[in-house]
Amino acid sequence: MRRLLIPALFVLALPTFAGEITPDGLGDLPPADVVILGEVHDNAVHHLNQARAIRAIRPSALVLEMLTAEQASAVTAANRADPGTLSAALGWEGSGWPDFTLYWPVFEAAPDVAIFGGNLARDKVRRAVSDGAAEVFGDGASQFGLDKARPEAEQEMREAGQAEAHCNALPAHLLPGMVEAQRLRDAALAAAVLEALDATGGPVVLITGNGHARRDWGVPAMLALADVAALSLAQFENDAPDDPPYDFFLLTEAAIRDDPCAVFRKD
Repeated sequence: MRRLLIPALFVLALPTFAGEITPDGLGDLPPADVVILGEVHDNAVHHLNQARAIRAIRPSALVLEMLTAEQASAVTAANRADPGTLSAALGWEGSGWPDFTLYWPVFEAAPDVAIFGGNLARDKVRRAVSDGAAEVFGDGASQFGLDKARPEAEQEMREAGQAEAHCNALPAHLLPGMVEAQRLRDAALAAAVLEALDATGGPVVLITGNGHARRDWGVPAMLALADVAALSLAQFENDAPDDPPYDFFLLTEAAIRDDPCAVFRKD
């Protein structure tokens, strides 16, 4: 099983915090066998940027947060040449993800590579809220540190992040469980990346949200526990947070969208 993925000199050259790049820089990212390309899911420009990076990286496999392993197994040479056919084969409509046309450039940029899914069934994610990530993940949970509690400061930050992501509308007692669900999803994505790497030899590109791409506690951190290094890139709208925990980031305009918090407001 391959485990050394980024040359040591490259690791030493990475910035302490993320370095900002432009879209032109996506064609000249440092070489790595695992590249994690973050996104804001409903921003079409982010997917165009991912496609640009994929064409330059020329990966052997794509892992997508949006697909389960079962969905990924439905991709064939016959159905992946057309967005309508592929969307139907994946059962994308009604999945809860943004319109498939936003994601089509990602698939189009790598028409022949192996496709892997890193998503989990919703019932498993929901069960992690009550039962914990380690219990739901099962065998191999310790490989990704799911059997260990997170440091207090990190746990507090993550709970605050979950509260903000849900418009501060969740009861406080649910927040630890939401963090467990996020840890479970991070581990599932990391496991899918390892599977893709072992099956194809790499490079492997993971398409996922910015939260999973964090190198302090997201997928890169879980891969590191398995002795696998990864290059992580985030895409932010308008401005970036202080000291973003990625290797690189770029800025785009915000997508036009309805107020995501409106659903939590009562008339």
